[in-house]
Amino acid sequence: MIDPIFHLIEKESARQREGLQLIPSENFASKNVIRAVGSPLMNKYSEGYSGRRYYEGNDVIDEIEDIAVNRAKKLFGVPHVNVQPYSGSPANSAVQMAILRPGDTLLGMKLTSGGHLTHGHPGVTFGGVFFNTVQYGLTQDARINLDEIRRLAHEHKPKLMIIGTTAYPFILPFKEFYAIAEEVGAYVLADISHVAGLVVAEAHPNPVPFAHVVMTTTHKTLRGPRGAMIMVTEKGLLKDSELAEKIDKAVFPGLQGGPHDNVTAGIAVVLGEAATPEFREYGKRVVKNARALASALTAHGVKLVGGGTENHLMIMDFSEFGGGTQVAYAMACAGMYANKNTVPNEPNSPFYPSGVRLGTPAITTIGLQEKDMEKVADWIARVIGRVKTHKLPKEKTKRAEFIKNFKQQMRADELCLAVKKEVAEFLTNQH
Repeated sequence: MIDPIFHLIEKESARQREGLQLIPSENFASKNVIRAVGSPLMNKYSEGYSGRRYYEGNDVIDEIEDIAVNRAKKLFGVPHVNVQPYSGSPANSAVQMAILRPGDTLLGMKLTSGGHLTHGHPGVTFGGVFFNTVQYGLTQDARINLDEIRRLAHEHKPKLMIIGTTAYPFILPFKEFYAIAEEVGAYVLADISHVAGLVVAEAHPNPVPFAHVVMTTTHKTLRGPRGAMIMVTEKGLLKDSELAEKIDKAVFPGLQGGPHDNVTAGIAVVLGEAATPEFREYGKRVVKNARALASALTAHGVKLVGGGTENHLMIMDFSEFGGGTQVAYAMACAGMYANKNTVPNEPNSPFYPSGVRLGTPAITTIGLQEKDMEKVADWIARVIGRVKTHKLPKEKTKRAEFIKNFKQQMRADELCLAVKKEVAEFLTNQH
């Protein structure tokens, strides 16, 4: 008898094959990455670091981790790398734990402006609970507000400043941000989880010369397994010669136990793939496709935060009818998977936000080109047209029931089902 879990895995595989995966934090790992992550390496326990384990039988694991570390050092041009963090959130927490002490000040980007929870969102995250967090936002044209950052930095004297985003469609100003940090003597953490693959492809500026620590997840635009890396730069070691050791201790034993050795192997594989000319071409195509999709959506009258994109993602703004939740769900019913997201100065709650975040990393991996973006934009625009009459109620007490009824309608909506069929047929021909 086949375990029903494997039926569900096949069902999810079919969903990924037959739909457009537009969530910018998702991608398709290669067969070799999947092979490594699904290998018997998952059977091993390896607390500690290469050459300094608490368990026997780690000679092979040491070699694998050494390869991953050395490939990352060469690819990003840094002197120290830790490849053990389980994901980006604990990796950011480890950097904060290494540099800060309870009550120290942390300056990060507001969640509603495109920042990440782990960049000091007050009250609920590791940084927001243990440190004094100060948050910066955007200018009127949706760009990172460097004037506000300078004012807040001089007023609050943060020990750590974080530049990095999860829903920001523009180039990150690493050089300018670092200059402000230098004025107040702060450490700089560059979280490039979303743009790491673009940095490798030289389709986005490199933060390494303008940060003490660089953190990235290993999926998203890098196309690897679900893991993370923390990199200490030359500037970081010059500022604190023990910084690398402090970060390693914060990862283990500070925040987690033994590494996931199968994931470490997957990271090593993807770093090898990322060093190829083919990957660099891929990263450039991601940005070209994103710009083409943004242009096509704008031509259909869709409002985008900031008017467009300079990287791999964009945020559609439906604040005029509070439609982020509705559009995201209707798109999923039509075989196009994005995610609801807040917009700057969000008029609604994060549970029913006004925006939808989408990007091009995954659809570029499966071979879509700039010319295909008009077709994708047309499908999205048709769905938006169907949704616009379903305005989010102003009364908060009515919203849950409204969304429940809306979802029931969309599951059987003829237009959504028709678009879903078109998408599946297009992808079948594409494959």
